[in-house]
Amino acid sequence: MADKLTPRSEDYSKWYNEIVQRAELADYSPVRGSMVLRPYGYGIWENQQAGLDRRFKATGHQNAYFPLFIPMSFLEKEKEHVEGFSPELAVVTHAGGEPLEEPLVVRPTSETIIGHMYAQWVKSYRDLPILINCWNNVVRWELRTRPFLRTAEFLWQEGHTAHATAEEAEAETLQMLNVYTDFAVNDAAIPVIQGRKSESEKFAGAVRSYTIEAMMGDKKALQSGTSHFLGQNFAKAFDIKFLSKDNQLEFAWTTSWGLSWRMLGGVIMVHGDDQGLKLPPKLAPIQVVIVPIFKNADEKSRVMPVVDQLRAQLAEAVRVKVDDRDETPGFKFNDWEMRGVPLRLEVGPRDVDKGTVVLARRDLPGKEGKSFVPQAGLLEAVQSLLAAIQSNLLKRATDFRDANTHEPKSYDEFKAIVEDGFARAWWCGRRECEAEIKEETKATTRCIPLEQPGGAGVCVHCGRPAQEVAIFGRAY
Repeated sequence: MADKLTPRSEDYSKWYNEIVQRAELADYSPVRGSMVLRPYGYGIWENQQAGLDRRFKATGHQNAYFPLFIPMSFLEKEKEHVEGFSPELAVVTHAGGEPLEEPLVVRPTSETIIGHMYAQWVKSYRDLPILINCWNNVVRWELRTRPFLRTAEFLWQEGHTAHATAEEAEAETLQMLNVYTDFAVNDAAIPVIQGRKSESEKFAGAVRSYTIEAMMGDKKALQSGTSHFLGQNFAKAFDIKFLSKDNQLEFAWTTSWGLSWRMLGGVIMVHGDDQGLKLPPKLAPIQVVIVPIFKNADEKSRVMPVVDQLRAQLAEAVRVKVDDRDETPGFKFNDWEMRGVPLRLEVGPRDVDKGTVVLARRDLPGKEGKSFVPQAGLLEAVQSLLAAIQSNLLKRATDFRDANTHEPKSYDEFKAIVEDGFARAWWCGRRECEAEIKEETKATTRCIPLEQPGGAGVCVHCGRPAQEVAIFGRAY
């Protein structure tokens, strides 16, 4: 049996990296900063993708695909955009053994290539809105990498829409922020704070950027999804014009929004413990694992037919796996705990005789998480427990975040809070003040929450008048 995980309290970063490998989520590739997504990790990604894709289509979006390579001149058309991404670009200068006439950028995000195509597709107000989402990979040459959280190449979705009015585009931007929030809370069981990014932290080329921010198990923040109101910046750069109902030639209003496999890293850090992963049932590739228990061939012949019946009963509605490996039950228990399977079902000779099974919840320790239920009507009992696990994980994460979010009364108090949690504090909104806070505390403005207390206050750092409260914290 493998050594125990490094405790979270001892070395959180090492604990995280060990889980990624021992739970067989991902492995390191020969290319610096890139990783191989293994089948179990890809299974979680598929469930994340399905949960989001269903929501996108319910709001009228369609999936499309755009090229991996983008002409360098496209990025240079939007000055703020190219400045924001320049340090992270991977550039192709040769192909087919010959130098290229124009360098090609490996897609860091697709606003430019999509803007180019929208300019060809949009001629009239009747062509709007365009509501497109892409499932793809992007490349950003990160200096410091960590599996799922920051990698040179990552999987994500990026939505891109074009509208006839600013009001429609702003409504779209906020609608998709709400979609991300719904997914994070109800599928990933991660409570998030909806907010607006500061001018310093917003997306390069956006008018306004909105975000969902979550607290991890080490009390650091993780930006989990962003939605951007791009105004007419990219429309003007790429000449996306349309003839309005008033027969006037106008520039379109565009948005973009994205959520990546970084959310999978968030699931690890929000819910995991010193035994390994704890997966929310809605994202778990395997929701129930059945472990047969027997000592000899005779017991096996009695147990396995019952196991097969139970698997067939559960397979109607849940993702179930029978672990029939030639390993001890103890090894299997530890292995599935590491992988975070929400519910373990044990069946031995006594259970066969009694017509019962043992159910063990991953979210509750030892005896507290065990129950004995009849084999008859097992599916209903399992579905009820999975719902309880999903709800309990969200409650625990919410309680943890709220217990570690404080409102400082002074800057000294602020500095102490952001060392180990979130500070909710009045802020003047000035870039200079924000930069000084970051330099002095390593904390950044995670967001300006959409829900504000109203009234006015005094900036926690400089003492100037403040109209908004911001969330500050150290972040990944």
